[in-house]
Amino acid sequence: MNEPLPVLFHALEFAAHKHRDQRRKDVDATPYINHPIQLAGLLAREGGVKDPVILVAAILHDTVEDTETTAAELEREFGPAIAAIVMEVTDDKSLLKAERKRLQVEHAAHISHGAKLVKLADKICNVRDMNRAPPADWNLARRREYFDWARDVVDKMRGTNTRLEALFDQELARRP
Repeated sequence: MNEPLPVLFHALEFAAHKHRDQRRKDVDATPYINHPIQLAGLLAREGGVKDPVILVAAILHDTVEDTETTAAELEREFGPAIAAIVMEVTDDKSLLKAERKRLQVEHAAHISHGAKLVKLADKICNVRDMNRAPPADWNLARRREYFDWARDVVDKMRGTNTRLEALFDQELARRP
């Protein structure tokens, strides 16, 4: 990628448009777009990731799973490398939630390095959110189930980025 900034801003605009009507499940109903922005920022600032392909994929990581975006559209807009990472971290929403969660654990060890970085950052951001501003309707037992499952996913990716793994462990240690 010769000119990463224009592509990065295109991804921000694209993701903002795709997620424009979505909100997080916290009490404040935070705009959803904050999540992919935080994820890319975490990768760059805290994880030391400088690869624009990975950072752009982080911004776009939920577009196929949570909007009407298709893999073909991502490939057309951002190229095959970015689309491939996004697709590696995209759950198949036609499956039951329990199956999607099981498959995330099963597949985590086998995805590309770039996809592992995106998934690690996603789990860190989600655990941080779960600690700071959990979904309004999630009781403590459900939150603890999430923490345990997130740990299972991250454990399959150990050795990918020690800084991100340490951040995840710190966040997990703060769980109630």
